[in-house]
Amino acid sequence: GNTSLIERAGAVVREPQNDGGVVHVCRDKEYLGYVLVRDAVKPESRRALELLKRRGIKRTVMLTGDSAAVARTVGEEIGIDDFRAELLPDGKVAALEELIASGARVAFVGDGINDAPVLSRADVGIAMGAMGSDAAIEAADIVLMDDDPMKVSRAIDISKRTMRIVCQNIFFALSVKGIILVLGALGIANVWIAVFGDVGVMILAILNAMRALRG
Repeated sequence: GNTSLIERAGAVVREPQNDGGVVHVCRDKEYLGYVLVRDAVKPESRRALELLKRRGIKRTVMLTGDSAAVARTVGEEIGIDDFRAELLPDGKVAALEELIASGARVAFVGDGINDAPVLSRADVGIAMGAMGSDAAIEAADIVLMDDDPMKVSRAIDISKRTMRIVCQNIFFALSVKGIILVLGALGIANVWIAVFGDVGVMILAILNAMRALRG
């Protein structure tokens, strides 16, 4: 185990009482203690997950290289539905492939160099830009410019709003052009109506698209 070398040296190891990465320290055969290393959970993480579920995210899964004990503690603290622990980069990809094979559409959020293969393989890869590695940013489809997990749900809102506007513009443009085409075939519309209709559709589509800049 992690303490085998220390025990082999004759030191008596005390097991830590908290979950986290443990670094045991001894000098000669005297056990000095241990250092417990654990990432701090962002206070807004639980709220961010709640917002994601309100937006239709059915299941949240944490893929981590940490121990199962650490993953379980963090998962319970922030409300993760499931977790896979002690994963190397290829293990994360295999876990993601399993989720995709189940028929799920998967978005993956990460920032480390170990996350780059998973970000590339996911349906949507989201990298945290402020502290993210260059490899993760390069592999991601979306890059958030800070490390605020609340921005993930914000990105979903922006994408849905943008797609609504795009669909509105496509429907409006095809409808107007179709009507003018039918009127032209019947001899009711002349070339000037077609020109004004085309220019009018373009102007209205641009004005509608500008709504994406608000909020």
